[in-house]
Amino acid sequence: MNKKLLRLIASAILLLAAYLLTENVEMPMVAQLAIYLVPYLLVGGGVLFEAVEGIMDGDPFDENFLMSVATIGALCIGFLPGAEPQFVEAVFVMLFFQVGELFEDFAEDKSRDSITSLMDIRPDTATVVREGETIAMKPNDVNVGEIVLVRPGEKIPLDGVVVDGTSSLNTVALTGESAPRDVSVGDTALSGCVNLSGLLKVKVSKPYEESTAARIIRLVEDSSANKSRSETFITRFARVYTPIVVFLALAIAIVPPFFANGYSEAFPTWLYRALTFLVVSCPCALVISVPLTFFAGIGGASAKGILIKGGGYMDTLSKTKTVVFDKTGTLTKGVFAVDAVHPGLLNDTELLHLAAHVERHSTHPIAAALREAYPNEHDNCSIEMVEEIAGHGVKAVVNGKNVCVGNEKMMAEVGAQPTHCDKCESIVGTVVHVAVDGKYAGHIVISDQIKNDAIEAIDQLRKIGVSKTVMLTGDREEVGRFVADKTGVDEAYCGLLPDDKVAHVKQLLNAGTSRERLAFVGDGINDAPALALADVGVAMGALGSDAAIEAADVVLMDDKPSKLAQAIRIARHTIGIARQNAWFAIGVKVLILALVAIGLLGAWAMPVAVFGDVGVMVLAVLNAMRALRA
Repeated sequence: MNKKLLRLIASAILLLAAYLLTENVEMPMVAQLAIYLVPYLLVGGGVLFEAVEGIMDGDPFDENFLMSVATIGALCIGFLPGAEPQFVEAVFVMLFFQVGELFEDFAEDKSRDSITSLMDIRPDTATVVREGETIAMKPNDVNVGEIVLVRPGEKIPLDGVVVDGTSSLNTVALTGESAPRDVSVGDTALSGCVNLSGLLKVKVSKPYEESTAARIIRLVEDSSANKSRSETFITRFARVYTPIVVFLALAIAIVPPFFANGYSEAFPTWLYRALTFLVVSCPCALVISVPLTFFAGIGGASAKGILIKGGGYMDTLSKTKTVVFDKTGTLTKGVFAVDAVHPGLLNDTELLHLAAHVERHSTHPIAAALREAYPNEHDNCSIEMVEEIAGHGVKAVVNGKNVCVGNEKMMAEVGAQPTHCDKCESIVGTVVHVAVDGKYAGHIVISDQIKNDAIEAIDQLRKIGVSKTVMLTGDREEVGRFVADKTGVDEAYCGLLPDDKVAHVKQLLNAGTSRERLAFVGDGINDAPALALADVGVAMGALGSDAAIEAADVVLMDDKPSKLAQAIRIARHTIGIARQNAWFAIGVKVLILALVAIGLLGAWAMPVAVFGDVGVMVLAVLNAMRALRA
């Protein structure tokens, strides 16, 4: 870009010098041409080379060919009888065409910089602990199961689980969220996050190729492969439009002089109009600004933690009118937690204490929720004779007392009669009963937690014009209805298998109009078929399964459903800018082409033509850059 800028400055200075010289010194036309060829070739040599290369490849009709023909014609027109030389105009047109190209390069660089900042999540090295020694190596050489050392200020090189240390992680590169996330032993650490404070030891759970950082980079790099309908239309349009324009220019140059008093006298005038026609008809603004708009929009969304895999999906996302949500892990956290403790013989703390100790070694999600509610494992309690009974619960001897934790079947087995609880009628979840030495001691209500922004997500979607929200879940009817009522979705279907979800998505797709699009939002491996079937599949990225992320077209990296409304707004903003550019470019060009063709612009034809090409392109490129500001 710096070299191009220097050539432009040098060419402008040489053009000014050539103008002053030819205006003040009389010389033959050939000598003037030789002088003006110096700045012309300096600034336009690359364009001429590209035009020749296009001709050699059998694909000549592009903007380089149009600019080359128009400017070479302007350089030569002065040699025709009765014609005025157009040397200044020829160099000027090529100069401003390259100014427009410079603006395009600048805009692309800025868009690419926003993508590149995302690419900085790729770690350069990993410090591996092997046989008591630390070894620095490339992340893709580290094996699953090995321990990597992450010092403060370093990026986490591979996905894994913290086995030693506590710290805060900067996740902004992955999620777009500035708030750090605290991690300690047992927590997941994703590659690309920056360790802010303490020293961490992380046990690698995935090879580098499957890590979060590598997957995100691959998604963004591949996003340009999926072109939007607008982009592909512009490409097809340019291929048909350019040869038509060339033949129209030939017709303007050749046909009208036959109807004039003298062909030879009229031909230079009409040839000049034809050359001006070629300059203004160059489709640069369309060919450059529309793809650049999508590129900028994808970059702007990435900076917000929203990965859109291509312009085509952005096009579809902007037309979304129906949004279908999976429940677990999408509208809810997918993690069980204690909702309420209703003691009988014991107080709240004692009831939790006994239940957590009995479930200490169970892998069931309910057991994990109980341990989370009472994490004080080392309290000198004696736990013996632990027995897990499938479909019932777990029993153990805690400090010499027989404690049973489970469902009503287990209570009936030990002769403990659960008491009726009025409070539970307003709480939807799993009730865990506790009995001590055969006597009913109370119960604990455990449920999946609704995400903090789930209600906001549905509300925001309504505000931006989404006409229907639907929730599909494999959970029980009462649980699904409770979540649906809390979040405010329009429709909810419960007790569904993965095949049932696909069937419901098909039904909703068939019910919509041809202009409306359906988005499916999910996070689990069982959501992959529905994600792939929907017009646009949206995956929850940070905690979502690999299958869901691969099947999806859009990935929300921070697992916040409220980001979907933001993604739709970004898509609509981007599409709006692309349409503005297309209509503005076409409208200005049609107007100027008409004025040039009938000769109303006179001596102003070439300057106006330059604005119609380069000026419109520069304005369209600058407008496209607004898509970066998501």
